[in-house]
Amino acid sequence: MTRMPFLQLHPTDNVAIATTALPAGTRLSDFALTTAADIPVGHKFATTAIVKGHPVLKYGHFIGAATQDIAAGDHVHTHNLAFAEHDASPVAARRAWTPGSEEHFFQGYRRPDGRAATRNYVGVIATVNCSATVVRKVAERFSGDAMASWPQVDGVVPVTHATGCGLASTGPGIELLQRTLGGFIDHPNFAGVLVIGLGCEVNDVERLLQSQNLTTGRRLRTMTIQDAGGTMKTVSMAEGIVRELLEEAETARREPIPASELVLGLQCGGSDSFSGITANPALGFAADKLVRAGGTVILAETPEIYGAESLLFERAETPQVREDLQRLLDWWEDHTARHGASLDNNPSPGNIAGGLTTILEKSLGAVAKSGSSPLRGVYRYAERIDRRGFVFMDSPGYDPCSATGEIASGANMICFTTGRGSVFGAKPVPSLKLATNSEMARRMAEDIDCDCGSILERTETPQESGARIFDLILATASGRKSASEVSGFGDLEFVPWQLGAVL
Repeated sequence: MTRMPFLQLHPTDNVAIATTALPAGTRLSDFALTTAADIPVGHKFATTAIVKGHPVLKYGHFIGAATQDIAAGDHVHTHNLAFAEHDASPVAARRAWTPGSEEHFFQGYRRPDGRAATRNYVGVIATVNCSATVVRKVAERFSGDAMASWPQVDGVVPVTHATGCGLASTGPGIELLQRTLGGFIDHPNFAGVLVIGLGCEVNDVERLLQSQNLTTGRRLRTMTIQDAGGTMKTVSMAEGIVRELLEEAETARREPIPASELVLGLQCGGSDSFSGITANPALGFAADKLVRAGGTVILAETPEIYGAESLLFERAETPQVREDLQRLLDWWEDHTARHGASLDNNPSPGNIAGGLTTILEKSLGAVAKSGSSPLRGVYRYAERIDRRGFVFMDSPGYDPCSATGEIASGANMICFTTGRGSVFGAKPVPSLKLATNSEMARRMAEDIDCDCGSILERTETPQESGARIFDLILATASGRKSASEVSGFGDLEFVPWQLGAVL
C-alpha cells in the first residue's frame, strides 16, 4: 500500500506528522491547507491555527505551548513550540488491560540455583578502574580461536568501568556501584565469574562481596593485583582460573524453559518522531504478550517519562506504586534543579533533528513501548526485580547507563528501539534493535534486528509487528545471535550510574 504523506494520531490533535518530505506549497486537501514552509520527514505541521500561548496536542496529549501565533500549514518545531507547565491528565482514552495467560517457551540454560539464562558466558569483572586493563588483557587471551575448546560457551566478557575509588566509602555513590556490580556478578547469563581488584581501592573485593551477600565458590572466584605480585602475574594466574570456569560452563546445555522466566529490559535511543508511532507501540504489544505469558518487563529512564507520568499513574496496581513513582519524579526535579538544569532540557540534538521538540512529546512516545499492562512495582537503579509483570526501574535517560541498571536488576533480554540509528550491545545480555523507519533500517542493516517501518508503509499493523518482535525475542533468547552480537558489540557498554562527590 502507498504511504500516506502525513499522520494525525488523534482526532483532538492540532498537528500532524509528515511521513514524507512536504515542500512549501504542498496542498493537503484533508485539512484544506497548503504547507507554508518545507516540512522535513518526521516533523510536525499545524492542521489549524494555534494562538500564541495555546496548547499543542499530539497523541491527544499536551506536548507544549505555542511561543508565537502559528498558522495552519506552518512547520511546528523548536522555533514556535516550547515546553510549558501542563495538566498531567490524559486527553486521549487509554486501552484497557485485558488479562489472560499465554504459554510460550524458549531454549535457555537452567542454572544450578534454578534461575534461567539466555546466554552462557564467563565474566571477568573489575572492582575499580585500576584493574580495568588487567581485566581486558585476561579477556583478550580468550578471543577468537582461543575459544575453540569450549564450543558451548558464548565467550569471556570483560566488565570494566571508570570508578571504584576516589569516592566516599559510605553513602549512595558506593552503594549504587556495589549494587550494580553485584547484579552483574550474580547474573545468570554468567556461568562463572572472576572478580579482579587492585587491592587498596575503596570498592575492595571483600567489601563488595559482603555488601551484596555474595560468597566465593566454584562459580565465583576473586583475586587482587597486589597480592598476585603485579600485572602479568595476575594475568597469568587469572587465565588459569578462567580456564577452570570455562570447563564448568562448557557442561551447560539449552533446554525448554517457560517464557515466564524472561526478564525484558525496554530501551529507546536515537529516537525520532516515528518512535512513538511504529517501533514503540509495536514493542508495547510484544511486552504485553510477555506479561500475559507470566514474564517480566522493565521500563526505565525516569527523565523520559516526564510529561507522560499520568499514563503510568493510571496503570499503577496500588496507591503505593503510584506514590513510589511520584517520589522518583520529585527526586529528579530536585536533582536537576540543584545542578542548574531541568527535566525539559531533553530531547537531545539528534531527537530534535528527527522531529521531536519537547520532553513531553518524547515521553509520550517512550512510554508507548511499555504496552498497557498494570504497573506492579517501582525499583531503585540496579535493584533485584522480585516480582513478575510490568515494573519500573529508576535510571537516567542515558541508554547505556539505563540498560546497565536493567541488566543488574535481572534483565536477560534487552529490546532497544531507535529512529536515528544505534549500534548498542549489552553483554552478557542479547540486545535487539528495532528500527522506527525503513530508510534507516536499510541504511544501517547490519545493526538492526527488526524493521518496524512497515507500519508507516501500511503493510503491517502495530499488533502484527509486535507479534513479530515477540517471536524474535523468543528466538534470540534461544540462541539466535542479535545484530550487535554478530558485530561483537557489548564489551564496552557497562556504564554504572555515578552519584556522589569525587574525592
